[in-house]
Amino acid sequence: MRLSIALDRYDRHHPFFDSTVRGVHGVELEVFQVGQSQNWRDGEDRHERMLHGKEFDIAEFSMSSFLMAKSRGFPIVGIPVFPRRLFSQSQMWVHPDSDLWEPHQLRGKKIALSSFQTTLSLLAKGDLKFYYGVDWEDIHWLLTTEEKVKFEPKKGVKIDFIGNREKLGFLLESGEIDGFFLPHPPKSVMTGKSKARRLFRDPQQEEVSYYQEYGDYPIMHLLVVQEQLIKKEPWIANAILEMFDQAWKIFNSYYEDPNWSCLVWGRHAFEEQGYLLPGSPWGNGFTKNRKNIERFIQYSYDQGLIKNLFSAGSLFHEETLGS
Repeated sequence: MRLSIALDRYDRHHPFFDSTVRGVHGVELEVFQVGQSQNWRDGEDRHERMLHGKEFDIAEFSMSSFLMAKSRGFPIVGIPVFPRRLFSQSQMWVHPDSDLWEPHQLRGKKIALSSFQTTLSLLAKGDLKFYYGVDWEDIHWLLTTEEKVKFEPKKGVKIDFIGNREKLGFLLESGEIDGFFLPHPPKSVMTGKSKARRLFRDPQQEEVSYYQEYGDYPIMHLLVVQEQLIKKEPWIANAILEMFDQAWKIFNSYYEDPNWSCLVWGRHAFEEQGYLLPGSPWGNGFTKNRKNIERFIQYSYDQGLIKNLFSAGSLFHEETLGS
């Protein structure tokens, strides 16, 4: 059986793109590199093409969009493989000359996001409220991207659309915004044309403390399969899990060579990560990630993106719940 899969070209996916991992148990993958541009008509945006275009059998998919899609009855099924993860703390940016150093200082401020429902936006707002005790409702949110799935915002919450994320660095310098929460800062910031710094003095230590508290590295993306396919061939679910386990073992072995990465101290960073984040922060499977998933469900419900709480197990194919 030949199945199409859409992935981004992260280092952990190299074994799929170089055909080191091609398939198991009669399944062979046809791998497509597909990113996430804002306009799916330019050939990118996996999520739109999977959900509405049904172009792929399997795809890497936004966790937040997945929760919203499932709550609205879209025919996709989760597989507990999580190819993208981020902590929120390193994605919170403010002006370097500001006196903003703590989450509680963001109350009443103007903070820009991609869209309100983007997974990083969901995580950052949820962490502010449930981890730091700062109600996200007390912040004025400015959006640069149109929402992909319609929802009704909470009454009284300030949300405005400003568009053009590339101007955020200059808006920050001029004082028109107080900060932005983005996994990809604007090019003006990355090239030094405008200035920004992370909110926390030591974001890495904040993230280590968060990991010690919760025991997990927050999920950004998971894998989804077309429901019609998985109902017809339920055994595919565990075959997919096995292929990604193989790919992870192969990729992990790359770091045995201290010069595999172009980062001069890449091997040192690899060893430090194992010390600071014990227990495999990238581990797949439902059991290990259940609390992480439940936290996202809570965040999504609290932010009005889904109308009802549902169990984490209802999101994934039953064959994978023991993983």
